[in-house]
Parts: sequence; structure tokens; C-alpha cells
Amino acid sequence: MNLNKLESLVTEERNPNTLNIDSVSTEEIITMINEEDKKVAFAVEKEKSHIAKAVDVIAYRLKNGGRLIYVGAGTSGRLGIVDASECPPTFGVDDQLVQGIIAGGNTAIFKAVEGAEDNTELGKKDLISRNINKNDVICGIAASGRTPYVIGAMKYGKDIGSAVICVTMNPNSEMAAIADVPISVVVGPEVIMGSTRMKAGTAQKMVLNMLTTGTMVKLGKVYGNLMVDVQSTNEKLITRAKRIIMLATGVDITTAEKYLKETEYDVKLSIFMIQTNLDKEKAEKILNDNNGYIQKAIDSINK
Repeated sequence: MNLNKLESLVTEERNPNTLNIDSVSTEEIITMINEEDKKVAFAVEKEKSHIAKAVDVIAYRLKNGGRLIYVGAGTSGRLGIVDASECPPTFGVDDQLVQGIIAGGNTAIFKAVEGAEDNTELGKKDLISRNINKNDVICGIAASGRTPYVIGAMKYGKDIGSAVICVTMNPNSEMAAIADVPISVVVGPEVIMGSTRMKAGTAQKMVLNMLTTGTMVKLGKVYGNLMVDVQSTNEKLITRAKRIIMLATGVDITTAEKYLKETEYDVKLSIFMIQTNLDKEKAEKILNDNNGYIQKAIDSINK
């Protein structure tokens, strides 16, 4: 990227509120950062309609056998990987359903891989290696909205008919022009000029949280505001599973433990069995017939 293009990016401007950050007290440094961080949620708020549209697109594709693939470089790529890796334990989905790809591969998660983000063809190749198809959703993430690696991936996704979304921090970007649903959160100049791991990274994390959480709600992974497909893979999560059942049904801990053991720690099935007094086999069938939505399954019985 040449100097003129760099200077045109909002995220590369100099922040007038932090010009003297190197000569103030420690508490004033923290205050400056905190004041800038306060602006992030309001910037995300302005993109709510686009984020909602993206959630509807993702949910539709995932219901029809697709996957959500995040693609990014540097901080953006790492944030995609973090969000993807949290979906299986939180929502009980397969670890292939939501994936994160970073320019430079796994090495780049921990250490910068020089030049990887500048390679358009590499973005395409990395998607090809994942057997991307028209049912999938490609979500490009880049503060600048101009990262060649991400653009290469997004263009390939468009070419094969995948749905294409982007999350950027600059308006009217090249990535936004490619995307079916562009999400452009303009958080303004960073506290330290160009350090997009700060406000830009915070905004990206907030948006990705909304994309996957909103999608999982629409896929029936939530009952009320309880994560009923949580995987009970350690003591903390087993305890959480018990508490979720108790909150959802009003039973005591002994009853919650009984149903968890009977269902092999399937929280959703345990809740449905308690709510309906059905045996395991019948409960499983009705839940499956209603695509795992507890409330829809209950309503189907009460019709």
C-alpha cells in the first residue's frame, strides 16, 4: 500500500486527543485509552442493521449445510480464530462449522509472518484448501478494508457463489465494495496511530460476538438466554450445566444431576425431558423434529 492510500484511511490518522500521551502520568494514559474505548460501542451501534442482515444470511446458510469462515491477517485473523474456537464449547457445534483462517497459517497466530497479508492468491488458495462451496459464508476481517490476502479470499468466495460479508473499520473500502453485506464500523483514529489492535480490534470482537451469538440463537442453541447446548467437558462446565437446568426448569440439583446422567450430559435434552415428562427416546425424536428448538418442541406438544 502506498503512502497516499495509507494516509486516506481513518484508522491511520493521528488522534488529536492523545498527542501528548508520552508526557502525562500513568493514570492520564489510562484515562486517554478509556475515553477512546468508550466510543467503540456507539460506532458499532451505527452498523446494527448490517450486522442483523449478516446474521440472517449466516443462519440461513448454516441451516442449509454451510459453514462460516472468517478470513483475516494479523489481529483481525487472530480475532476470527478466537471467535470460531469458542463456538464448539459454548454452543455444542462441530468445530468445522465456524472456522478462522489467518494469513501465514498457524505460525501467524503467535508471530507475524512477513508478507503473507499482501498475497491475494494465497487468500484464494487457503479457501480452496478448505473445500469452500456455495453454501458457505466467507467473512473477511480487516481494519483497513484493503488487505490483499482477505480480498483474494472474498473474491474467490463471490466467484463460487458463497455469501460474502466483511468487517472493516474504514468507510467505502475495497472489501465493502466486494461484500454482499458490508459492516463498516468507523471507530476513528487509534490512541497510538495505526495500532488497530486497540479500538479497531475491540470493535471487531464486538461484531464477531454478535454474528455468532445471533446466529446460534437463530439455530436454536439458546433457550431464553441460557446456552443449552454447552458441552460439559470439565468441572466448571458440568457445574454450569447443572445450574442451567435448574434455572430453566426450577428443579433441585439432585434432579438436575439425575437427568444429566441419563442423557449423558445433554443439557438441552435434560431440560426438555423435565419440562414435558417425556422419556428420553420420545423427547429426542420431538426435539429433532423441531430442529433442536426447545420452545418450538414444547409448543408442538401443546397444540
